[in-house]
Amino acid sequence: MPTGGEDGTAVVRKLLREVLLGREDPEVFFAKCVSVLGHQETRRHFLAVIKPLLSANTSLHSALVSIYQEYFTQVEDDELELALTVSQLEMQETLLQKDEGSTGGHTKEGGLCKARKPEHQKDAELNMSHASPTVSTMRNTDKNVGNGTEDKVSQQKAKRSKTRRRKAGAQQVVGLPCSPSATPPVLLWFRRDLRLCDNPALISSLEVGAPVIPVFIWSPQEEEGPGITVAMGGACKYWLHQGLVSFCSSLERIGSRLIFREANGAGCHVGSTLHTLKELVKETGARTVLANGLYEPWLKERDDAVVSALQKEGVDCTMFHSYCIRDPYSVSTEGVGLRGIGSVSHFMSCCRQNPGSVFGTPLDPPVSLPAPSDWPLGVTLEELGLARMPRRKDGTTIDWAANIRKSWDFSEEGAHARLEAFLHDGVYRYEKESGRADAPNTSSLSPYLHFGQLSPRWLLWDAKGARCRPPKFQRKLAWRDLAYWQLTLFPDLPWESLRPPYKALRWSSNSNHLKAWQRGRTGYPMVDAAMRQLWLTGWMNNYTRHIVASFLIAYLHLPWQEGYRWFQDTLVDADVAIDAMMWQNGGMCGLDHWNFVMHPVDAAMTCDPVGNYVRKWCPELADLPDDLIHKPWKCPASMLRRAGVVFGQTYPERIVTDLEERRSQSLQDVAVVRRQHGQYVDKRTGCDLVPMPPRLVSEALSLPHNAGGVASAGKHFLLPVITRMEFKYQLEDPDADAASNPYNAVLKGYVSRKRDETIAFLNERDFTASVLYEGVQRKERLERDHRRMEGLPRPLEPQGRARRTPNAKDRFSIVPGGAVKSPR
Repeated sequence: MPTGGEDGTAVVRKLLREVLLGREDPEVFFAKCVSVLGHQETRRHFLAVIKPLLSANTSLHSALVSIYQEYFTQVEDDELELALTVSQLEMQETLLQKDEGSTGGHTKEGGLCKARKPEHQKDAELNMSHASPTVSTMRNTDKNVGNGTEDKVSQQKAKRSKTRRRKAGAQQVVGLPCSPSATPPVLLWFRRDLRLCDNPALISSLEVGAPVIPVFIWSPQEEEGPGITVAMGGACKYWLHQGLVSFCSSLERIGSRLIFREANGAGCHVGSTLHTLKELVKETGARTVLANGLYEPWLKERDDAVVSALQKEGVDCTMFHSYCIRDPYSVSTEGVGLRGIGSVSHFMSCCRQNPGSVFGTPLDPPVSLPAPSDWPLGVTLEELGLARMPRRKDGTTIDWAANIRKSWDFSEEGAHARLEAFLHDGVYRYEKESGRADAPNTSSLSPYLHFGQLSPRWLLWDAKGARCRPPKFQRKLAWRDLAYWQLTLFPDLPWESLRPPYKALRWSSNSNHLKAWQRGRTGYPMVDAAMRQLWLTGWMNNYTRHIVASFLIAYLHLPWQEGYRWFQDTLVDADVAIDAMMWQNGGMCGLDHWNFVMHPVDAAMTCDPVGNYVRKWCPELADLPDDLIHKPWKCPASMLRRAGVVFGQTYPERIVTDLEERRSQSLQDVAVVRRQHGQYVDKRTGCDLVPMPPRLVSEALSLPHNAGGVASAGKHFLLPVITRMEFKYQLEDPDADAASNPYNAVLKGYVSRKRDETIAFLNERDFTASVLYEGVQRKERLERDHRRMEGLPRPLEPQGRARRTPNAKDRFSIVPGGAVKSPR
């Protein structure tokens, strides 16, 4: 074939890849082949070009062959007659040679006859004799010679045909596959990327041009890591089971399947997953392993060991970035510094200052996946035990996940449907009212992101394309990447406090309080409603997570690790990095102190002003009035009797009653440990100091990350981090109570829906405005207290009076007097 033809064939192979990806129609592809190669070249080489599809994608190969045969039908009919005629002549010459007993002249004549055959006739013979069995039948039918000699000749030709099939290693016969497993398959290793859309590893496996074997390997020991991470709690494992069931259906729709393996070979040096992958490579003959990367430090270390070991054995193993918007191992503080580290603003500045790889556009899902001729053996999904339910003594099953099944669609299609619904409705309220517990103003996409049924790039792309582009919603993805960045810097984030002084905090060991909190029986309706929603559905929104976390830490004095472990076990979106970062911040020992504490009653007034959320999850309180549903202990006995509420029977008593006292005790405990560990407190600014991780030391000193001695030197560097203002003030006066602290971080929310005229008006008119006014009041109070501490004169207070809005026609058109005046 000439060089130009070789170039044309290369172009056709590139076009074939587009057909495999579903981006090109088979008929259009064939038309382009004829345009590129020409009529004769297409006829001669098209079947050879599409030959790999015979074992990789049978249905697509059949469709292309049909188009080819339909196009060249008339030509092949003419050539078939020529082939039959030549075949009859050959057999007659052979018979004459046998009869006359002379071989010289006739052999020579036969050779001359073969030499005179046109090249296209030879191709037609090969194509008809090997690719189309019906042609052989027609030949035998047309032959009118019925003696035994003809049968022998036919047997000899059949033997030569079989020999050519066995020698197909280097010989390319048009329309004849060399071997069902000529191309080594690709192992596509799925983990937390159970999707077809925007899956880089999946698309790259198609570009190899070989059969693809999707595999899932379950290794609970490797998932857990070195410490107490509870990386796969009960709710997470159940979601994973259901997600795998849905993903298997998605793969079957594109002509493939998912092979399940349970990791074995625990004694292997680098872990059991590597041993299982080596077994699969040996069984299938695969020379390529593709997967999407994970960023937990222990899993990253496992993946690096797998890549290194397989590459030493000649297997190409590649990890693709897709789990986060930004690869956390590529984020650098160079050009930004370390001031404000731990905040999302600092993290986003680092990403802007040190941009990573090109973001790119989301990848479309493939329409088909090349299947191997032989599939490796695997276990059933049930054998992995992901959705195993406990049993009672009488043998009955405790189906604790029944409500979770009713609450969620575990499929990739369910993820996209929820995203579409949010972008058409909830996104317009997210910016201002995402904290409302009584309204579905959040996306509820976190479990789909965690298990990779929805890629963050796809989510961000759709969010930017929506008519309403709330920066608060897009900022949540930055929070997610920040959590993984912190986990890569501090691998012990899930179990050890980052700030050394706070490791010595005096925590309570009251197991009854912990059980009451876990079961939603604390006696505080908002806390109980949120914890019951968590147990029944495996989820709660971010605002209620803050409420229950503040209650556990600031009012029950229980360690943050207990809350982290319970969340990891009961959340369907339990993410080690995110939960660890948020619980550390809530537990006062993370990189970024929460500058607020949620009061269990006041915060409830903010996120559930009329009590609908509490009525849904605590139905025993449904008949209480709106003003008292969040504090039923203040209801008169007659009201409780009419509502059917009996404390200790229908609804639990409060497990703690002295909230202000317990809050003050929490502040005093913090002041004590900060004073005892003064070496970790900056004397000038009052900020806490934390040991710098080696990576940050290397960046600060402009050294390569793998520089020798940096790990040990990092222990001698202390980094000032964000510290809550009330802690700094409390250090000066350790015995002061929380109420007298001018920087008290407790968010008051609504003390009552009719607390004062201004709040009542704004609450009826605009929920957001009332919340903003709360923030203004708090800011003015802090400013006033600061001036008092510094001996500065008090600012002039604005004066106002009632006024009527000119064009208003509603009953709220009269603004109360003093709406901009701070209460004294």
